[in-house]
Amino acid sequence: MKKLARRIGRVIGFALGAVVVVFVAVQAWFLFHIAYWNHVDPRQTSFMERRLDELRRRNPKATLDQRWVDYRRISPNLKRAVIAAEDAKFIDHEGFDWEGIQRALERNQKRGKVVAGGSTISQQLAKNLFLSGERSVVRKGQEALITIMLEALMEKRRILEIYLNVAEWGEGIFGAEAAARHYYGTSAARLSADQAARLAAMLPRPRYYDRNRSTPYLERYTDRILARMPSAQVP
Repeated sequence: MKKLARRIGRVIGFALGAVVVVFVAVQAWFLFHIAYWNHVDPRQTSFMERRLDELRRRNPKATLDQRWVDYRRISPNLKRAVIAAEDAKFIDHEGFDWEGIQRALERNQKRGKVVAGGSTISQQLAKNLFLSGERSVVRKGQEALITIMLEALMEKRRILEIYLNVAEWGEGIFGAEAAARHYYGTSAARLSADQAARLAAMLPRPRYYDRNRSTPYLERYTDRILARMPSAQVP
């Protein structure tokens, strides 16, 4: 019995050691890519790959419309609008807005379903860059670890620059430049305050608002974002 117990203990120890090695290797892979993307612009995100796969099931020749633009070539209006809409404490937090998460939990409990997320721009970028769309404790834990890496290795300006270039803004539309041209026939640098606020209002449901561009809720939400924009702090 003692020999069997020792054998089982060795097997368990080996299995746990293997799990730790795999975990460390996976985190190192994420860390390497974040360090690399701190200096080199990402070509495509995990989220973009999934959307392209979905589009190609219907049309094998489908492509995504995404054009990278440097931070200085994105209108300050859009930067303010997105921060006002998605993450008012972006400049101050270290990846997580705990008060926002608490408010989202309370709203969800009150409504009996998920109606608010509370994710920061850094958390959304972590998910978009690397993760699947599944909802699980493991995935949320990995999202948190990637968010910590992003905040540790990147300045806020770089996090926002990447986010604005990879965010989904419609059916196959990704990034501020493609969105500005798709909806307004202009460049990301020339977006007005009204245009920027409307684009920011579309972020929670971009493909729906691509098809329904003038709903009462979208109009009201755009007005609320416009009112918040002057107080938004931009890196």
